Amino acid sequence: MSPRTISESVLRPVEPLDVTDTVEVAVRRLLELDLPALPVVDGERYAGIFGEREFLAALFPGYLRELKGGAFLSRGIDDALEKREGCRIEPIKAYLTTDHVEVDEDFSDAELAEIFFHHRVLIVPVLRAGRISGVVTRHDFFRAVGERFVSPG
Repeated sequence: MSPRTISESVLRPVEPLDVTDTVEVAVRRLLELDLPALPVVDGERYAGIFGEREFLAALFPGYLRELKGGAFLSRGIDDALEKREGCRIEPIKAYLTTDHVEVDEDFSDAELAEIFFHHRVLIVPVLRAGRISGVVTRHDFFRAVGERFVSPG
């Protein structure tokens, strides 16, 4: 058994987003690929992640991140969608999570498990020769490990 058989089975090849892509383009790609986030490049250099959380940061005003509760806010999402209509055409560069949590192509299952355990990430980009070759999602990794756990051997 190879040291990363689980990760190999759930590795998804992806084309990264570009920092100049708009919020709308990025959200469309996430929905089409059914992924919680995608890696983003600036030229050929890995620049960060854009996903569900970053989309919400683009959609809602900055002060919302500082609140401990939002009970006084409008209950309908349509208000936020209407008020922040302009974010559709904003480049995603302003909203990226730039913590570099990625692995090289020779990573192990244990390394990936450690990353998911210690970092609040939904995907881990996999780099081959410094370029994005794919991602492993936390959901896919959990499912594969869980299936191995309940049905060993």
